Order: sequence, then structure tokens, then C-alpha cells
Amino acid sequence: MITTAIQPTQTPQPVRFTVQDYHRLVDLGFLGEDDHIELIRGELIQMAAKGTAHETCITRLLRILLPIIGDRATLRCQSPITLAFDGEPEPDFAIVKNRDDDYESAHPTPADTLLVMEVADSSLEYDRTVKLALYAEAAIPHYWLFNLIDRTLEAYSEPAQITPGQFGYLNRQIVTPSGAIALPVGDQTLALAQVFPCGENPS
Repeated sequence: MITTAIQPTQTPQPVRFTVQDYHRLVDLGFLGEDDHIELIRGELIQMAAKGTAHETCITRLLRILLPIIGDRATLRCQSPITLAFDGEPEPDFAIVKNRDDDYESAHPTPADTLLVMEVADSSLEYDRTVKLALYAEAAIPHYWLFNLIDRTLEAYSEPAQITPGQFGYLNRQIVTPSGAIALPVGDQTLALAQVFPCGENPS
């Protein structure tokens, strides 16, 4: 009797992309600005849809932050940061060091980045876990998460390796709408009443 050995079925594996692969897809027209995609640990991730509360918060922060930061640093809004060979997220805001070419030749790297900010409602858990670990592993010194659900700012600092392969921040500060927080640029503070007006419910 002839028997045939049955080969074990291989588990399908996701295709992983490098930053170079990602840029190539953009250059070839497979990805465009309207696709709202970012590269996270080698995977192409569809960004969450943005509601009115999210966009209102973005509008307010743009209005407030630009005069506070002035020419001491560069404020970037929903622009890429190249964190690693397989990671290029697009945080809602990043404060980066000034550069003469305004990053025309390359996106900012962790060494250029002073602070990243994410505004979150539907993406809150993702930004609090996946994004936080990503920024901490890249040693970005400050990560601010504007929590629209609870109307608070979660300010993280001191990135560290918590356990082998796991990264996070040693300090977490919760700031309510009646509070203020110092920016890591100059001696200016951000009053959260301008971002989360008291008595206003996000929608």
C-alpha cells in the first residue's frame, strides 16, 4: 500500500513592510494621502475615523500651541515620524527640533522629537497601548494623550524598558480640564480649559 505523507498546513503570515517599502508604495501610487494609513511595526494600519470632537480638539490645539511654541521648536500636525525601519506613525501633533530645511530631506526621527500628542476617542485603547509602547521603545521623552472620553490629558514621561520586550513610561500624570501642564519647550504652560471647556460634552 502506498501512503502519502500529509504536509502540515502553514499558518498564513501577514506581509511586513519596511519604511522603504511603505514609501515605495506611495511613490507608485498604491497609497495616497486620502488612504489615511500609517506604518506600525511593519503593518499598514487604517487610521480611525475622526469625529467632530476630535477635529475640534485639533483645531483648538493648533490655535493655542503655535503662539506658545513660537520659533523655539517646530509644531507638526498629523505628519510622519520615522521611528524605526518598520515604523512611521503619524501622530496628531509632534513638537520637534528646528531644522534649516524644515525636514524636507527626511521625516523627523526620535532624536528630533521632543513631544508627541494623540487625540483619542474611538482610538483611546489603541493609543494607550500600542502607540504608547511604540513611542516609549523609540525613547521619545514625552507622550501626551488627550482623552476625549474622560476629558483628561494623560501625560507620560521617562520612557523605559519595563520587562524584556515590553516598553512603557515610568511616569503618568492625569490633568483635568481645570488644570494646566508645562510644555517641554521654554517655560510656557498649556491651560486645558482651552482644550476641554468645562461643562462641554464631546460628540
